[in-house]
Amino acid sequence: MISLTIADGIAEVVLNAPEKLNSLDEQALKDLDQAYDDAAAAAARGEVRALLLRGEGRAFCAGRDIAGVTPESDDAQAYLGGLVQPLLRKMSAFPAPTFAAAQGACLGVGLGLLLATDVVYVAENAKFGSPFAKLGATLDSGGHWYFTERLGMHRTLDLIYTAELMSGTEAVAQGLFSRAMPADDLLAATRGIVAKVATGATGAFNASKELVAHIRDQRLGLWESMEEENAEQARLCKSEDYAEGFRAFQEKRTPVFRG
Repeated sequence: MISLTIADGIAEVVLNAPEKLNSLDEQALKDLDQAYDDAAAAAARGEVRALLLRGEGRAFCAGRDIAGVTPESDDAQAYLGGLVQPLLRKMSAFPAPTFAAAQGACLGVGLGLLLATDVVYVAENAKFGSPFAKLGATLDSGGHWYFTERLGMHRTLDLIYTAELMSGTEAVAQGLFSRAMPADDLLAATRGIVAKVATGATGAFNASKELVAHIRDQRLGLWESMEEENAEQARLCKSEDYAEGFRAFQEKRTPVFRG
């Protein structure tokens, strides 16, 4: 159900099981993990400078595929800790800018996939929240941290206790994701942005990606963050892209970055 295509510097990873709302079983997670490995290898060869993740059909990803799960023998730790969490770490560390286009249901591990992606654009009709109250389970895949960080304790527990879902429009208004747009426009608009980013200075983008991750995970203050920025800028000023950017500015032309 997972496909990977690479063209024009862009890796496009597709969750392609629309008949089950792209829900993910163990094998699908392993296949998704392999797709990111393959895309990262292509990035190391200079063939990928941006990645787009999307889901086929009316949903991005409805979460874990529980159709064949027997509750009495279910090993949730193996699924979440052994498969989901390592995958999300790998996605977060992908060596180029990553984007997701998300429509319809984005729940459970589907939400986790978005949290591990650099930039997320959502359809106005996307759905986010914690439907697990109906299963006797709890929010997973980083959802507790992300909702508490962005929405606060009260709104997070409200969503968990009631199992009510937010629309894509509401999620963007509350600071969860970057942009909301009509579902019919989502994929084309996202592809256009990704194509533009794929021609940019990938090394500089990766430096910012790492800085943002450090600010988030290490709770850096202003001056600590500024010191890291200074060090990254000093490193980048020795790169070919840095020199090209300055030459293009001085020559009043569009820069041609090599990544």
